[in-house]
Amino acid sequence: MLRTKDILDESDSRVRAENTDVTFPLNETNKNIIPEMLKHLRYSQIEKLSKKYNLRPGMGLAAPQLGINERFFVVCYERDKGKFEDYVLINPKVISYSEEMIYAGEGEGCLSVNREVEGIVPRHARISVEAYDMDGNLQKYRVREDLAIAFQHELDHLNGILFIDYIDPKNPYKDADNMREI
Repeated sequence: MLRTKDILDESDSRVRAENTDVTFPLNETNKNIIPEMLKHLRYSQIEKLSKKYNLRPGMGLAAPQLGINERFFVVCYERDKGKFEDYVLINPKVISYSEEMIYAGEGEGCLSVNREVEGIVPRHARISVEAYDMDGNLQKYRVREDLAIAFQHELDHLNGILFIDYIDPKNPYKDADNMREI
């Protein structure tokens, strides 16, 4: 099982490295790591298991955060209490996004940023993404609100960008009046 220590800190250069497209069929490493990534995220969101395994809660995880510099990420989204939806996006591409901007009122966090960061991160309220599943089938996702934030956060990881890059250190709540808080 993946542990917190397996997730690279922001100081590790691999987190910001260039990432290459995944080739199909998936290699054994990727076939094995993707279910482990999802398991880690699910356990991290279930309080009893999070405490048992000492996991920080997380909703998404990108390959570069594990030192795998390839373009894929996973999201484990708790739709209802105890009911999760798993998303695996390989070689994702944003095909459209809304003009409306939002931000997470509680702020964003990241399993690779092991410190509190105050400020808001502007995100599109809705996005559409095309990506491949583990079998190489092209899928299309239309997501909104908190799921859209998670997708954009993980897409940024594939481009070597961290959420902290969007926060103005001199004015961490800059432009909040021009966005909707969720």
